Amino acid sequence: MNGTDSPAARLQALFEGHRLTPTQRRIAHSMVRRAADVPFLSSVELAELAGVSQPSVTRFAVALGFDGYPALRRHLREVAPAGTAVDTASYNAYQQAVEAEIENLKHLAEILADPRPVVRAGRLLAASRPLPVLGLRAAASQAYGFAYFAAKVHPDVRLLDEGGTMVRDRIDAAVRAGADALLCFALPRHPREVVDILAYAREAGLSVVTVADSAFAPVAKVSDLLIPAAVGTGLAFDTACAPMLLGRVLLEAMCDELPDAQARLEEFDARAAARGLFVE
Repeated sequence: MNGTDSPAARLQALFEGHRLTPTQRRIAHSMVRRAADVPFLSSVELAELAGVSQPSVTRFAVALGFDGYPALRRHLREVAPAGTAVDTASYNAYQQAVEAEIENLKHLAEILADPRPVVRAGRLLAASRPLPVLGLRAAASQAYGFAYFAAKVHPDVRLLDEGGTMVRDRIDAAVRAGADALLCFALPRHPREVVDILAYAREAGLSVVTVADSAFAPVAKVSDLLIPAAVGTGLAFDTACAPMLLGRVLLEAMCDELPDAQARLEEFDARAAARGLFVE
């Protein structure tokens, strides 16, 4: 299936150009995550899925230009491709969490069918010297993982994984040193501080590239380029396999734009071998 023909891609296209409230963005995000099932959900079921009221679902459909939710669902059924869904009803909670992550990865693959946003991001990240990488709270591990590997090929990566007033000082220092882009990992629950920091970074002249759980995340309005990668919500704590993989994809795109990336990796491997750094 072509990424632009996928149920998730069609829903994204349906939502584009509409000014949605935070509640409506939550509904939209839930619909994208369950794109294959949405044409067959009642308004009550969709409301439960999104954690909103049933009237909110009706108002959402009207905001998209439909007479009500039945008209929206009818439209989705008309454009839905024929197919059969995998029956996961007999799966236990742990299996269902894994299946949900598999669906998130499939959705990411559909998004990456158009490589242009990732290629653009790779160019921005490679060209920024230094490169600040921001991730607070739940997103801190994603930012750390990216910065750890990026430092092997990029000459100056600066990890910003702690909040507070010092973050703005470090952004100012990066700008003075020549930075012109910042990479942000933003995952639920979204700290208000991250939105404020990204707004500050843009005011300082940085182009903000963001990996977020949804195109409708609160950080979208303060990002120059946002690439979504959904998180799993089936366990007590969210799972973030898709954002992690997207981070590695961005690393690959950045390496493609760094002419000495391979030489730097080979140099690191030679030094690691000389030091006996890793157990063979």
